[in-house]
Amino acid sequence: MASLLLGDYNDLEVARETSIGLYLTSDDGDLLLPEKYVEAGTRVGDIVRVFVYRDSEDRLIATNLRPLALVDSYAALTVKDHGPAGAFLEWGLEKDLLLPYRNQRRDLRIGERVFVYVYLDEESDRLVASTKWKQFLQNTPFPGEPGDEVRLLVADETELGYPVIVNGTHQGLLFHNEVFRPLRLGEQLPGFLRQVRADGKLDVRLQKEGYGEVESATDTLLKAIQAAPGGRLPLGDKSLAEDVYRRVGMSKKVFKKALGALFRQGLVLLEPEATVLR
Repeated sequence: MASLLLGDYNDLEVARETSIGLYLTSDDGDLLLPEKYVEAGTRVGDIVRVFVYRDSEDRLIATNLRPLALVDSYAALTVKDHGPAGAFLEWGLEKDLLLPYRNQRRDLRIGERVFVYVYLDEESDRLVASTKWKQFLQNTPFPGEPGDEVRLLVADETELGYPVIVNGTHQGLLFHNEVFRPLRLGEQLPGFLRQVRADGKLDVRLQKEGYGEVESATDTLLKAIQAAPGGRLPLGDKSLAEDVYRRVGMSKKVFKKALGALFRQGLVLLEPEATVLR
């Protein structure tokens, strides 16, 4: 047996069957996997992977549902409701995730997406969220050099650009002039370290140094064509800008430049409303 990881996935043994579900065993005691979450054919002695959290009556409970965020992680979630203790966020489970008023930077609207950090509150032993995500980042020097490839998580948007979390540990900034399409809160994407500033924060970019917008768009477009059924992407010079953005995430202007680059390289055949891989 092992201690439970609250707010995370656990591999637990089925101890006994009851009319309301299966009881799973751990060093912290048995907990219920309700009948509606039990997969057909599961028996006593089997090991099942479940997510463990507290239900509305504050009992430890297991589920095979997959939440939108785990403990000690960042996520963009939607405000579902308000209550005396704070806002409640939709995160894919029956019980919504509490965002206490003390953890909010401003008033939040129902239906609004917010970027939060999910953690285990030591006083209540409950999972809660916080929009004050910066305080959970590391303040040690970033272990990387300019030019290194990094993972970016979009946390906000300001006049300068997009504050991002770099490699899950440090704050960075992706300037607007480095981005050729709107980014979504919580979106994950690859990038490159541009510089480490004196305050320890990071400047990042989406392309390698000396690698421009059109070159990046050309790569993106080629991959989309290669992935299309039969190598035929239903986008061409006459396609609507909305269709272009929806399919490949770039403006019509950039798309046409990338299309021209692929054509000059002899990689594609052009149709008015389609592009075909040679």
